[in-house]
Order: sequence, then structure tokens, then C-alpha cells
Amino acid sequence: MDETFGGVSSVVESSLYHNVHSILRELDCEPQAGSSCNKGMLRWTLHNRVDRSPSISVPLVRVLIKELEKAERIDSKIRIIPLLHTLAYAVLQSVFIPEDLYRRIYICLKSLVTLPVPYCAIALNYARQMKMEQIAPGIRFQRRVIAEHSLRNDLYPLHEKVFVFIDPAVFPLSLLNALKADVESADAGGGDPLVCKRRVLLHTVIAGLGKQVHVDQLRHAIEHLGEDLELHFQNVVTILEQRTEDGASDDNQYKARLQKIYQDILTAAKDPTRPASKVETQLPCPEVSFHVWTKEDEIWNELVNFALMVPADGNSAYMDEDVLKRDSVVSTVSTDSGIEGDMPISEFSSIMIEPQGGPEEQSSSQSFYRRPCVRWPKAGNRMTLMMEAIKGNGGYVLNKEERNLTARIVVMGDDRTLGRLAKTLHTIRKREARHLLLTKRVNLEMYYIPVTDQSPPSIQGHLPEDMLTLARYLGSVDLWYDCNITGLGAMILKLAQMSISQSESSDPNTFLLDIISYYTRVGQHPVHLPIYSVKICFSGLSTHTVEEVFVAQLAMDFPEVKRYRATFKDTIKGSVRYKKYNLQEFNGAVVSINYRKASISDREVEKGMSLSTTGMLMRVTPSCRAKSLHSVSISFKDMNPTRPSMASLRAVSANIRVLEERPFSVCLDKDPHKTFKNVQSIEVSPCLDPGYCHQPTAKSKYSLGEGGESLSKYLNKTLTLPINTFCGNEQ
Repeated sequence: MDETFGGVSSVVESSLYHNVHSILRELDCEPQAGSSCNKGMLRWTLHNRVDRSPSISVPLVRVLIKELEKAERIDSKIRIIPLLHTLAYAVLQSVFIPEDLYRRIYICLKSLVTLPVPYCAIALNYARQMKMEQIAPGIRFQRRVIAEHSLRNDLYPLHEKVFVFIDPAVFPLSLLNALKADVESADAGGGDPLVCKRRVLLHTVIAGLGKQVHVDQLRHAIEHLGEDLELHFQNVVTILEQRTEDGASDDNQYKARLQKIYQDILTAAKDPTRPASKVETQLPCPEVSFHVWTKEDEIWNELVNFALMVPADGNSAYMDEDVLKRDSVVSTVSTDSGIEGDMPISEFSSIMIEPQGGPEEQSSSQSFYRRPCVRWPKAGNRMTLMMEAIKGNGGYVLNKEERNLTARIVVMGDDRTLGRLAKTLHTIRKREARHLLLTKRVNLEMYYIPVTDQSPPSIQGHLPEDMLTLARYLGSVDLWYDCNITGLGAMILKLAQMSISQSESSDPNTFLLDIISYYTRVGQHPVHLPIYSVKICFSGLSTHTVEEVFVAQLAMDFPEVKRYRATFKDTIKGSVRYKKYNLQEFNGAVVSINYRKASISDREVEKGMSLSTTGMLMRVTPSCRAKSLHSVSISFKDMNPTRPSMASLRAVSANIRVLEERPFSVCLDKDPHKTFKNVQSIEVSPCLDPGYCHQPTAKSKYSLGEGGESLSKYLNKTLTLPINTFCGNEQ
């Protein structure tokens, strides 16, 4: 029992101290090849150790508090955010934290509020959580399990689900199957609602009563509760939620209610001779839905399905299929037109016949009527289904204006994948422009795990195109993201290949699921990547245009055409004047560029120029020191090595067109599936949020009275791609 409540040896405390210092030393070191991977592995190993032995969380918390106080004292800001997240996650994994240690945590976090953003924001958020945890021990663990596994209760209606979308362009088919098997088998038993309720019940009683609990007896009793498990689970949820609302007003009553539940559980144990219990206090992994991202509207369809599984009472985020079907309706898929004349005679026997009229008419008049049925909606009818659900029709009911659902979208891939995600976000916002059906009810959080199948440089020194430019930008903004997500993401393909070679009887690999769990639980601060829109006009008599979006880069390839231009130079020899004829060679097409030059003062200047080039590249990835994200860097390609290359320029928007009948090609986000040929001109500008752009002539609610000036023009109407990280940045 001493180990459960933090009674560990000095050897264990010393090893924890060295583990924490190893992580901090690597944070202080300069980035080196392969070093980020080691940093992430150290963090993963430490949390896995706490997960297997929750008793070491108390000495680990003490070590982390000392290091936080030291980091503040020596003004080492690079250490503060990693220490804050590690401390909060260690408390979440712990079973019991003494009262004096809670007070010390709160005082330490409160002292960090005076630091600049983002340190003060993260410290303040965790200080509030620790204060709540001090009042109601175990409340964070309980809410996390309830939300991630949709456990039915009346007082905490929030539900979450993790959707993992893997880009098949990066992962081979064999590795996709291996990753799916790892995710689904890593925590196969932990997602069982009964297992989750047992863990919540055990964790809450131990966290609240502390050393008064006989842990082994309580585990054995909880495992064999039977039908009483649901009753006790609802009771502990009610106690902690009421305790959180009321505060620490009556501590004795709170402990007495927990003590009564503890005694009732021990009394309900029927067979004390049964073998040792398997009930654990470990935090189960969240519910993860694994998808191979082949269809562009797959994220939208999954979000709608997630929203439609909410019943009228809001007690659970999911319902069985039998519950969704109305009692008075037999679920039969209808394939006929419903007209009697269209039905073959062979099917009349399967149709119910109802007599019409009185007894004298029943022998002469009969009519057919259809069996009550439900036509399950297709993917294209989901918008109509959402509108019917709000009205309460069709057997589905959505609560109005309640955002109790959180969908955590995790995409795995490279820059091409983020380009697809930006297009998906733009499509969702466009669909929601007229009717806010989904985004009013589902909180959408986006996460990105960079993975690439890019081969290393060849012996000849040929460098392949960098497919992780956006991941490197995210890592430069957030060093903890660079260590734990960018670094460890490089190991996913290697581990998937290893799992294929291993036998099926080997233990499942939990590495990927652990990374997803930590990232989605701790990474709550978005970095806003700017999205740019491009209007593509094609050559020829057709006026057809295409509007697309990109988030990484836009590449233009012009035809390589050699031209010769005659130049004349006057020379004088003696009294005779000569004209010297010279033939100058140049390559590429002649293009016209009109652009708005970006400046730090936001005073854009309209400029224009013409030049010959064989290629142009627009990169959206900004510098870490740039104050404005909404600008692109335009560089030019010249095939003439003797001519000095033109320096790149930064622009807010640009119009580019060829001055001759020589069309060019455009490729978005390095994706060959987004390549457009026979292009005559393009218009590039920051992408506007369709929600702000819809019906611009309508009266805005942001106005200064009747006939006053509209304030909507001062709102930021640009659309960005928010990728959650561990510290985030200001939009």
C-alpha cells in the first residue's frame, strides 16, 4: 500500500531526477541530426514508466516543481513549457497526490503568470486545473475518461473522439494495414465501457480517501460488483461534479460520501476467494477511429456521423443501431418506386394486403400498402439529414446550440496532406456558410503528425524536394512539438516495417497510440497556418476557371523556349563609325506580374514588372521572425547561368499571366494530383472565410446603430488552418 501512495526508494527518485535532467539537457543543446528523435523517446519512456507504476508520480512531481522554480529563477524559458506539460500529465497519471504537494504546485504555477505569452497562458490554464484537482481529487482523470469513451452520465455531457486519417500517398498498403492493426490492438480491452467505469471508480476512491483505502481489497471488490457497478459509478461522478461546483465548503461531507461508497463496494464483494483482480488505475487510451484518407469528403462524412449519434436526452454520444430505429418502424431498405403498377406480380405475395371498406366491400376491393421502412441516407444527403435532425424528424435528434462534442482530427502525412486538409476545411466552411449545422454542435480540433516516405540524398549529392516544410515551421515555433511529434513521426514508418516482420503472437506495439494520446490530450494551442486561394484561368476560347486553395507552395513551370534577340553596338575606329551586330540568347516565357508588396507596417504598395523565366515558386511558409503570416515569397527560375538570378520578393497578393500564347502548368502543395495544365493566368490572394463572405449585402450585426458604419470590415476575414501544438502562436 505504501508504493501506491508514493512510497518509493531513493534509487527511484534519483533515476527520475536523471531522466528529467536528460530531457532538459537535450532541450538546451543545439539541434543535431537525429537528436530530436532521442528527445521524444526520452519523454515517451518517462511517461510510460509512470503509466506502469503510478506510485512514482509523486516523486516525479516534486522533481518537476524544483526544475520549474529553477527555470524561472535563471530565466530559462526554453524549459518552462516542456516542464509545465510534463508536470500536468504526471498529475493526470497519478493515483494520489498529498494535499501539501497540491498547494506547492498551485503556488509554483501562479508565480509563472507574470511571464509573457505563451508561458503565462499555459501556466494560468494549468493553475486553474490544479486548483480544481485540489478541491476534487481525481476530477481530471474522471472527466478525461468520460469524454474520451462516452460514458453515460447526467452531469458531464462532453464527449470526444479521435479520428486518425492517414494519407495513402505516403504509406504503402502493407504499412497501412500494420498501422491499423497496431492502433486497434494496442488498447483493445481498455476501451470497454465496463473497464473504464471500474478504473474511474477505483481511481476516484483512492484519490479522495488516500491511505484509508485498502487498495487490493478495493480492486477485488470492484471487479466483482456486477450490476451495482453502474450505480456506484454514477454516484462518484455526482460527488465529484457537485464538489467542483460547490468548492471546498464542506470537506467532511465530501469525505463521508466517498467513505460510504467505499464501504458499500467492499460489502458487495460476494466471493473473497477469487483470484487477484485485474482492475488498474492507468489512464486508458482514447477511442480512436482509423481511416485511410482516400475520399476528399470523408472527414465531413465522419463528422456528420459523429454528430448524428447523439440521442435526445444527451446522456451518451453513441447509440446502438436498434435504438436509432423507431419502435413503430421496421428497418427495411426500399428499392422499388412505391407504385403498384411498377411492381412485378411475383412480389405481390410478399406485400401485405389490407381490406378496405366494410364487410360487404372486403371481398371485392383490396389495395396494397407499403410496409413501414427507413431509407438510410447516402453520403450526399447528409446536409438534408442534419437539417431534419435539428427539427427532430427521421429518428435523429440534435440538441440545438450545444457544442458537447469534440472531434479531434489527426492527419498523418507531409505537405500534400496539409494541402488536402486545408481544402477540406475550406469546403466545410463553405457548406456551413448558409446554415451552421455542424460547427455549432461539434468542436473541431486539428492535429498533424508529419511522416514522409522521402528517400535520403543520393551519393551524387542530389537533394530531393523537401516534403516537410510546414512541419519544420511548426517545429521552429514550438520546440516541444519538434521533439515529440516531428522527431517521433520519423520513426512511425520504421516501426510499421518492424511490426510486419514480427510474428502475430508478439505483443502489440503501443508507440503510435501513445503518441496520439499524448498529442491530443496536451496539444491544445493552435498555430494558424495561412491559407491562400488561387483563381486559375485556362488558355483558349473557353472562359472556364478553377478556384483552389494551397497552404505550402504554388509552383509554376513555363515552357523552355530558347530565343535570340539582336542587339547593335556602335564602335568608332578612326573617322569611320561601325555598327556591331550581337545575338543574345534568353530562355523561358515572358510573364507579367502585378503584386502588392508586403511590409511590416501593413502599408502594401502596388507594383508590377515583366520578365522572362522558366519557372516561379510561391512559398507560404513564413520565417519565424516575420510579424505577418499572410504573405508569400516569390522566387524565379532562370536557365541562363551567366545571368545573375533575381532576388525573391514577398507579396500579399499577385496576378501572373503570360504575354504570349504559351500556356504554363501549375502545381499546388507539391501534389501531382493538383497539377493544372494549359494555364494562361493566375490570381493569388489570402483565402477569405466563406462564412464572412456569404451574402455581403445583408445587414451585419456588427454595426453602429441604424444606418451606422459596419464594424465587420475590422474583423479578420482570412481563413487559416489551425494545427494544434503545445504552445501555439497568436493569430
